[in-house]
Amino acid sequence: MRVGIEKINFYPGAAFVDVKEIFKARDLELGRFENLMMTNKSVGLPCEDPVTNGVNAAKPIVDLLSDEDKESIEMIITASESGLDFGKSLSTYIHQYIGITRKCRLFEVKQACYGGTAALQMAANFVASGVSPGAKVLIIATDSARVALKSTYAEPSQATGAMAALVSDKPDILDLDYGANGYYSYEVMDSFRPLAELELGDPDLSLLSYLDCLDACFAEYSKKVEEIDFGTTFDFLAFHTPFAGMVKGAHRKMMRHNCKARGEIIDQDFRKRLAQSLIYCSEVGNTYSASLYLALISLIDNAQLMDFNRVGLFSYGSGCSSEFFSGIITPRSKECVQKMKIREGIHKRYCLSMEEYDAVLELNRECNIGTRDLQVDIHQFGKIYNHFFKDKGYLVLNKIKDFHREYVFS
Repeated sequence: MRVGIEKINFYPGAAFVDVKEIFKARDLELGRFENLMMTNKSVGLPCEDPVTNGVNAAKPIVDLLSDEDKESIEMIITASESGLDFGKSLSTYIHQYIGITRKCRLFEVKQACYGGTAALQMAANFVASGVSPGAKVLIIATDSARVALKSTYAEPSQATGAMAALVSDKPDILDLDYGANGYYSYEVMDSFRPLAELELGDPDLSLLSYLDCLDACFAEYSKKVEEIDFGTTFDFLAFHTPFAGMVKGAHRKMMRHNCKARGEIIDQDFRKRLAQSLIYCSEVGNTYSASLYLALISLIDNAQLMDFNRVGLFSYGSGCSSEFFSGIITPRSKECVQKMKIREGIHKRYCLSMEEYDAVLELNRECNIGTRDLQVDIHQFGKIYNHFFKDKGYLVLNKIKDFHREYVFS
């Protein structure tokens, strides 16, 4: 049975800031800027949160569906480490605003940046089981760095955004190599969110854990699939991308270890199989549980695809859980992705000055998890709102009343 992603979309948020400007303003070492391989990062506004991001990613997909296909969505799974309630999942809010039947399972998964893949694999297993023939699952990976860690090297990559994907037995975007999976997981405190406004981590330990898991996951994948060669089996690669420089380093390690490659051969392979997946990630930043899928979208949108292309995918979530899996993408994948105009969405974001960026960070503190009452005043960031939201039909946060979040379409 074929199973995988039928439709996919990404919402990059309304605003961005130039990463190099952050380095200059925070007096960070500019020599490390080049290692990030980043240009911009998306920044959440006070009228945005993981719910609005998720709806703004998912609604364009749902709006394309026939009434019959909408009725066939039997499950909505959200993946996030940016929850707004310690009990209630984001899927309940999102379900309310996208026009899906109430005959639907709603729940959430959490495992840092691996959560989006956990949702995808859970959805794929449900569809493949055949217990409900023709059923579809909507998965939404939505995350936001609520309060950036100012003057640290984490700040330039912490971003916001959401991915939505429809999983079914009509995998027009990504036809999964079902059952071809390698897993590797263990407990490690490489990055974590102990408080609602606090994200901490050990960047060196995180890098080592990422590399360890990639190597081990691929080894486990190779045990399940015969005659696997890292250098030749996959036409393209897409990895979880905290920042593009990390992915380039991980690719170099894998080529050295698995292919005994060196120097220009590694660089050529990177340009051929992986570089296209990093274009959008370098413009948006680390979107946590959605990061791998932004890389996949970037790859499909920017690579020259043949009739049949196998892509190797690596998903990593701090803490940690990881997986290497694969699937097929085709020119049909590109056609479907380009209909969503994701590139255009990235390019139409508002460019924040550092003064505006710092002001937005302070305003965002007012609507964090645990806020009981708040009326969002769009006049505090009116120029940005008018540039991106006004009369565009995006979901925005309007107010919080006795902890309940109330939203409206712009």
